[in-house]
Amino acid sequence: MARSLLLTGHPGIGKTTIIEHVIHILGNQAGGFYTREISGPGGRKGFRLLTLDGKETVLAHKDLRSPRYPTVGRYGVDVEALERVGVAALHAAMDQDRIIIVDEIGKMELYSQTFQETLMRAIIGPHHVVGTVMLKPHPGAAIFKMLAQVTVWEVERRNRDAMVGRVLKWIRELHRT
Repeated sequence: MARSLLLTGHPGIGKTTIIEHVIHILGNQAGGFYTREISGPGGRKGFRLLTLDGKETVLAHKDLRSPRYPTVGRYGVDVEALERVGVAALHAAMDQDRIIIVDEIGKMELYSQTFQETLMRAIIGPHHVVGTVMLKPHPGAAIFKMLAQVTVWEVERRNRDAMVGRVLKWIRELHRT
C-alpha cells in the first residue's frame, strides 16, 4: 500500500472541502497547509495559504504585479511566502511525525523548487502525505502522481460525498500496516 494519497479532479469539484473535513477529524494528528480563495467585490481576488498550526499568508493575488512575482492566470504568486509559511509547515509536520496535509500541488506551488524538494522528501521518506494535485497535465505535478509511494484518486460529482470517509478509511488502513 502506498504511503501517500493525492486527490485530483477538476477545479471547484470539492478537493479542498474534502481536505478541510479530513483536517477537522484528524485534529493534531496532521500538519501542513491548505488553501482558500480570497473573495471580494467582483469575485475571486487570490488565494490564502493556511497552516494547520494557525499561520496564514497570501499565496497569490491579482494585485501582486511585478517581475518579482511569477503569474498564474491573473494572479501574481508570492513564492517567498509559500516557502516561509507553507514549506515551514511541511517541515514541522515531518519533524513531529504527523500526517502531512498539502493542498495543493498546483501551478502556483510548483514555482517553488524548495516546495517540490520538501514534498519529495516527505513522500519518499517515512511520512504519510494526504493532499490534492492538479488534474491538468503538468510536468511538475506528474512527477508526484507517478511515484510508487503515491495513490491517486479522482474526485468526481458521483464520488465526492463519500470521499472523506474513503480518505479516513485509507488512513486507518495505513496505520494498521
